[in-house]
Amino acid sequence: MTEPKKKSQLALKIILPLLILIIGFVVFNMMGKLKKAPQRQHPVQQGFLVDVIELNAINHQVKVHATGTVRAEQEIALVPEVSGKVSWISPQLVSGGLFKKGETLLKIDTSDFELAIERAHADIAQVQVALATEHERAKVALAEWERIDLAEKGEPGPLVTREIQMKQQQANLSAAQANLQQARLNLQRTELIAPFNGRIRQEQVDFGQYLRAGISIGSFAGTDRAEIHIPLPVKELIWLDIPSATQKHGSSATIHLPNDSNTSWHGKLTRSLGEIDPNSRMATVVVMVDDPYQQQPTLFNGLFVDIELYGEKLQDIISIPRKALHADNLVWIVNSDNRLNLRPVEVLRREKQQILLKSGVQTGEKLILTALSSATEGVLLRPVMQENPR
Repeated sequence: MTEPKKKSQLALKIILPLLILIIGFVVFNMMGKLKKAPQRQHPVQQGFLVDVIELNAINHQVKVHATGTVRAEQEIALVPEVSGKVSWISPQLVSGGLFKKGETLLKIDTSDFELAIERAHADIAQVQVALATEHERAKVALAEWERIDLAEKGEPGPLVTREIQMKQQQANLSAAQANLQQARLNLQRTELIAPFNGRIRQEQVDFGQYLRAGISIGSFAGTDRAEIHIPLPVKELIWLDIPSATQKHGSSATIHLPNDSNTSWHGKLTRSLGEIDPNSRMATVVVMVDDPYQQQPTLFNGLFVDIELYGEKLQDIISIPRKALHADNLVWIVNSDNRLNLRPVEVLRREKQQILLKSGVQTGEKLILTALSSATEGVLLRPVMQENPR
């Protein structure tokens, strides 16, 4: 191949790719100029999504929540009134044993007491003989006095009529009869009787044991009623009905086991102890439960329980969930423009689940339940209506 021809082919290889690039660049620019620029889209501000409830005025019964420990209304020490050896003991006289009022717990040997009654009868007979003798002596003395012939002998004195001696014997007779009554009473006291329906809490006695009068042998707790002593802040007392000279009926109460709302008992507030504990600065009220051992399940002494006391009934009150009240007594309200309004409120009462409001909000307003990381006055919201929890 000649030298000029080689040069022309080399030039063609260089020029042709450059020409293709130039043509492509021109075509690309022409196509870009023909394309319309997209219109700028402005994003729509939708606001924060929040759950809300509508506020409504309702009638609300105040509930005071508290805790306490169950105890028997009545509890006594079992103390024999006479000394002696145990001759009989009830099989139920053990810790936890139940007795009805009037049932016998144990008996003390009666031999000594029956002998005391016999001696008392003998003493009465002796005194009666002595008294009759003095009556006869008085008759003889009076007859002798009348036979004495004195000008001014006057009336016979008490020694002559033996009035003093008869009074002495009459006093001896009264004492002997009192001794008989005491002997009979002591015989009755050889039986230890249940004074009310109750349960043996503890006992320290066995058959054949010698008991001494006045020394406790155990304790006996009543089962007809149980008491729960409940410490409360003084400010809670204004919401409750506490029986007094003018207030006859007390607030009702529901008793639960902790963390077990399915098990409950019903009681009644019966009194206040009328004192403030100097250490805790708390007042104490007492709730009574009837027949704790007849209910199912049994309300045993010593149980630690939760109590709801039902107090004053408030009319047309607005209550909100506790989580809806924020620092500085603020609530978050959605206004008519779906914007956040930070609203100060006046709290009437704080309960376990609800806050009762005295002022600051109105019926029909929308209360925000959702927690916002940054709550700023006027921020746009998207409210979603929820059912108002009660």
